[in-house]
Amino acid sequence: MTEPISTSDAPGAIGPYSQAVRAGGLVFVSGQIPLDPATGQLVAGDVTAQTARVLANLGAILAAAGCSFADVVRTTIYLVDLAHFATVNEIYARSFAAPYPARVTVQVSALPRGALVEIDAIAVSKA
Repeated sequence: MTEPISTSDAPGAIGPYSQAVRAGGLVFVSGQIPLDPATGQLVAGDVTAQTARVLANLGAILAAAGCSFADVVRTTIYLVDLAHFATVNEIYARSFAAPYPARVTVQVSALPRGALVEIDAIAVSKA
């Protein structure tokens, strides 16, 4: 049995998927790109601003699921340029504390709407 998770504090899905789904004691958060939830538009700025928005979106969805960054056990970071790796790490570290979740970081050729970064997450459900 699955339960969709949704909040207006994060951008709505731009395709046929849920912001997150609770299943089997886990919350699977769909990849978030740096869209402003109020406008649905890509935030202005560099990878620093975009990563901060992505993490704010993830945080809002986790909160809607009754979770926090402390409940996250795995993330995947998608970057269009691995040269941004150190900058993204710096911003990422502001949201996560030890023990850190497992993580994968990959370079991709492109992301939706021309985003520079996308992050998805899996969290342990408190519900």
